[in-house]
Amino acid sequence: MDDFVDKDSIVRKIWGRGDTVLLIFAGASAEFALNKSVDWLYFTGRLPADPLGRLFSTVTYAQKIVFSSRDTANGSIDKIVSIHRGVEAQRGTSIPAAAHLDVLFLLIDYSIRSFELLQRRLTREEKAEVFAVFNRLGVRMGLTGLPGDFTDWERLREQYLRENLVWSPFSADLYQQYRKHLGAFRYWLLLQGQALLLPPAARRLLPLPAMAVIGPAIQLYKMVRLLRLDYWVRVALLPQKFRASVAALDLYP
Repeated sequence: MDDFVDKDSIVRKIWGRGDTVLLIFAGASAEFALNKSVDWLYFTGRLPADPLGRLFSTVTYAQKIVFSSRDTANGSIDKIVSIHRGVEAQRGTSIPAAAHLDVLFLLIDYSIRSFELLQRRLTREEKAEVFAVFNRLGVRMGLTGLPGDFTDWERLREQYLRENLVWSPFSADLYQQYRKHLGAFRYWLLLQGQALLLPPAARRLLPLPAMAVIGPAIQLYKMVRLLRLDYWVRVALLPQKFRASVAALDLYP
């Protein structure tokens, strides 16, 4: 049976490491808050009630698709589409096409940014491979306006960052919820990570430090990673309820 993503793909190397996935989560948590269509995420009430859990489930769902067979992945994608249609039926209107593309685009961008922050620079061919995998997901979802190639995606990504992000009352509330659910120290770490990770267009809209001070800590963490002690660092830095889920994120040997 064919895999949705080839076993030797760079995408599996990115999404198979828990720490990289957690950084993708950090980037997604910022852009979800800034998206002009964030009201859709508030419609069911689940996001403000459990923002970390909802965002974590979104990222881990994407990870499962990356490591599934083609048939299983397509079934999971079809389920996402069905859930979206159910929410649209409840609200009586359609989720904006741009909102779907925004989420797809941020998964591509933070896959690249997170891996490069923790490991090494990706080649342009590897970046194009990341794009191709998630673009295939978008095709299966029936999204319109998808980029034709990686170069086209780069252009559209910059456009979306300029046009579709805004600080709103929803943004402020969501960041308050992050602080409430993480606690002061973990919330500070989230902001520090976002300051390192986010593109300037998103960073300037958020209450982030002008300059992250944990850059040296990232270098130290890379050494800890080589000693295979990184799991314990992640466990110590996350709330108790997510620790079992974090352990399950390490899928790539």
